Amino acid sequence: MSSAAPTPATPRQVMAWLESVPDPEIPVLSVVDLGVVREVAWDGATCVVTITPTYSGCPAMREITHDIERTLAGHGVAAVRVETRLAPAWTTDWMSERGRAALKGYGIAAPAERAIDISGISRRVAEPVVACPHCGSTRTRLVSHFGSTSCKALYRCGACREPFDYFKTH
Repeated sequence: MSSAAPTPATPRQVMAWLESVPDPEIPVLSVVDLGVVREVAWDGATCVVTITPTYSGCPAMREITHDIERTLAGHGVAAVRVETRLAPAWTTDWMSERGRAALKGYGIAAPAERAIDISGISRRVAEPVVACPHCGSTRTRLVSHFGSTSCKALYRCGACREPFDYFKTH
């Protein structure tokens, strides 16, 4: 009778499990859909999850790390190491289409433009045309560069008159 060690889950399976880990600030987004989880790999019997914060001072990273560890432990992964990678810096371009749709359903406008153009050079353009997540109108205006969190701006719709957060392009 052999006592072979159990085969670890594939990185793809681990990534699927991590889709249930919500972003603490926007709970309709998973950390996978937000693009924070960059890589899953195995180092022997230890599952290594590499994450990139949305910005270097993000206060949610400790909670995200804890939630990743707890979720994987719930799936039988005994040893987990969460590593933080700061470069390349996180960008809203890493958000999934499912995540962008979840933002809209939650009443937050997703980034209206790409943070990096095809050449890989960051670009700055005039204020983006932001569609209202409530009614779809593009008759919106910036009220404040800072919304409910530092990664969001506050807009108001001229059609339905509702205020809403806009997830700023990073």
